[in-house]
Amino acid sequence: MARRGPGGQALLPALAWLVLLALLPWWLGLPLLLALAAALLTVRPRLELGGYAGLIRRALRWGLAGCVLASLRALGDDAAGLLFALLGALIGCTLLIALESWLDRGRHPAPAFSDPAAAEPWHELAQAPIGPAVKIIELQPPHWWPAAGPLDDPCGGAVSCRDGSCCFATGERIDQVGAQVAFSADGHWFAAQMIDQKGVILWDRVRNRQHRLRGRQLAGWYQDRPWLSRDDGDMPLALSAVLGHDDEA
Repeated sequence: MARRGPGGQALLPALAWLVLLALLPWWLGLPLLLALAAALLTVRPRLELGGYAGLIRRALRWGLAGCVLASLRALGDDAAGLLFALLGALIGCTLLIALESWLDRGRHPAPAFSDPAAAEPWHELAQAPIGPAVKIIELQPPHWWPAAGPLDDPCGGAVSCRDGSCCFATGERIDQVGAQVAFSADGHWFAAQMIDQKGVILWDRVRNRQHRLRGRQLAGWYQDRPWLSRDDGDMPLALSAVLGHDDEA
């Protein structure tokens, strides 16, 4: 003898339930369906825990069909009876769909990818960089020279420093120079301590601009441009940040 599969075993009770409600008067079947719907709305977590929620849902679907047949049997098989039965079926289906939609709220199925390889693994997403890449700035310490006697100019020629002034072979002169001076690697910047040791003098030789910054010291060079700090423990800042505008653009 052939054995029924799980689908056939579930179909027989559903058909029996449909036939039962079709044979009962509609005014008995309708309260039964309303009671089942009320149970889903009030004690659904407990029913789901016991595995009865799905069974009640199927009972509502099949029972609605049985109740419609019962109402059709009661109203007669004329046009008016058929119209009222169809109207009742429409209202019942609408309420049942609304009930199941409300019960399934918050349950979102996992998105299906047509190409599994297109779905990036979660650990790669977690390790992906967020935001702009961090730039590590390493300053080149300044090499200080005594501001006394002649000095070699990285741009050519010699620099003569004496009595608080430094004179360049090209004719420029920087006054109120302190005890030490320094050049950037390309020679485009000249730095000198102030004569009172309370600040730094910077000369942009390309643009021919001088900056006398009190309370600052030369922390180092980055990309042959000066970075300044207030003291040895202070965080260095680019000259443009110290001046408050993009002077070095």
